[in-house]
Amino acid sequence: MLLYIIRHGDPNYKTDSLTERGKLQAEAVGKRMYDSKIDRIFSSPMGRARETAEPACRMLGLDYTIEEWTHEILDERLTPYPDGVRKSISLLPNTVFRENGNIDLPYERTFECTGINTSDMKSALEYIEKNGKDFLERLGYREENGVYRILRPNEEKVALFCHSAFARAWLSVLLHIPVHMMWASFVYTHTGVTILNFKNYDSGFTAPRCLCYSDMSHLYAGGLDMIHDRSVEV
Repeated sequence: MLLYIIRHGDPNYKTDSLTERGKLQAEAVGKRMYDSKIDRIFSSPMGRARETAEPACRMLGLDYTIEEWTHEILDERLTPYPDGVRKSISLLPNTVFRENGNIDLPYERTFECTGINTSDMKSALEYIEKNGKDFLERLGYREENGVYRILRPNEEKVALFCHSAFARAWLSVLLHIPVHMMWASFVYTHTGVTILNFKNYDSGFTAPRCLCYSDMSHLYAGGLDMIHDRSVEV
């Protein structure tokens, strides 16, 4: 199985919808999903993700299925660090997650990291991990001790349209990367495409392997700008 994790297009957060730029991006990534021959499409319940999924659905003749658990992480990622004002951890300089020994914190101690340790990201990750396991089991893969038992070999290409913070949190779980290092080192661009391969080994077990992260080649192919505005990295 190939799992495509796609961030929404350029948004208007006040209306939870896409800007005109975002609509063009959605058409471009929709064409990419069509060319990729996606078999199934899932979406966050939030408007900007659903609107991004719509061109792919139209081109492929598919309907999207809402996955409630894939909504964006909101209050859980707010932190009062460093000035007492609650803000998203995405708005902190990425150096915060690397300095003063934070870079050496292993996966199991990630919630000790500065900024994250004053947020409720732990509960957000636990929620995503639990529901992500249920989702993958529905697709034929049951997590067991760090690998996935292949319940039903799945050769489908599956697309999920979602959000930056959610996607980085889920990738932290799936790839066992400390969540503070996802925030330190990985940015998710608008309509960025990440592809994970769940190869169906004869052993009966598999594990996700990242083929690309936040790829924007569809924007280049569509003649669209590839500018990422740090001020809207949420």
